[in-house]
Amino acid sequence: MTERVERDLVREFEEQRGRLFGLAYRMLGSAEEAEDTVQDAFVRWRGAERNTIADPAAWLARVVTNLCLNRLTSARARRERYVGPWLPEPVLTADGALGPLETAELRDSVSLALLTLLERLTPVERAVFVLREAFGYAHREIAEILELSEANCRQLHRRARQRVEEGRPRFRPDPEQRRRLLERFLAAAVEGDVQGLERLLSAEASAWADGGGKTTAARRPVLGRERVARYLVGLVRTAPEGAQLAILEVNGDPALVVRVGDALFGVLVPEFAGERVHALRFVLNPDKLGFLARQLDALSHPWGVPGSFLTTEGETHA
Repeated sequence: MTERVERDLVREFEEQRGRLFGLAYRMLGSAEEAEDTVQDAFVRWRGAERNTIADPAAWLARVVTNLCLNRLTSARARRERYVGPWLPEPVLTADGALGPLETAELRDSVSLALLTLLERLTPVERAVFVLREAFGYAHREIAEILELSEANCRQLHRRARQRVEEGRPRFRPDPEQRRRLLERFLAAAVEGDVQGLERLLSAEASAWADGGGKTTAARRPVLGRERVARYLVGLVRTAPEGAQLAILEVNGDPALVVRVGDALFGVLVPEFAGERVHALRFVLNPDKLGFLARQLDALSHPWGVPGSFLTTEGETHA
């Protein structure tokens, strides 16, 4: 392979990298595994016969999808042995890491709430759902990628959509409303205002903590408005000394990012239903924070956005 051909191959692949990462992440719920999958796809891209690739974008989508299907098969067994609840890896999205999120549907396609629901699906159902809902592939194109009949793909999509819709709130406020709700929620938690928290929680509120056995975290979900409110106040009271809190966009939603010293401690991503917080997802497993920590390190501002940050003692820092 000549140096010029190599450069052209790399350039053509790099043009697709962001899209391929977004596809792999939605399929796997893991940024680290998505990066590995995209790299594996690049190896196959370099070794492929060029005259067999009529449409590079379609060829790469097929390769990444099938690599993800292989990973999902083994991941299911690992997640069954996982210590405590399993949650997807959080990703900062304000900088376009998962592609443009210009519509409510695209934001929803990367939300931790949806990615958690996708765990209910079989690997093939998940592939059909992601390709159709997040990337707008026609059923005929999905059938070609998965080597299935178009009728089968339609059936798989219908079944996957039904299973996902069963677990989703009917109404989600817009991003600005969600941020204001989170700010009120955070203020009540820092002040130890249990009743204030209860007013902001839905009656069926739940809290899920993913520590993976690597850090202290509840190994079962906390259910019910009153229990979740008390649980949150307890977490704030026992937070590490000097913890700093900031609201950043994570997976298309306003989320609470917690830092202790120079280390990322955890991420809290709320799910909203109407004017209430419906669910809270705490990602505390350090193995799942590496990608987001690298994103923060790459930003010029220590938290990535201008604004004020709150310590657990209630002191505001500019």
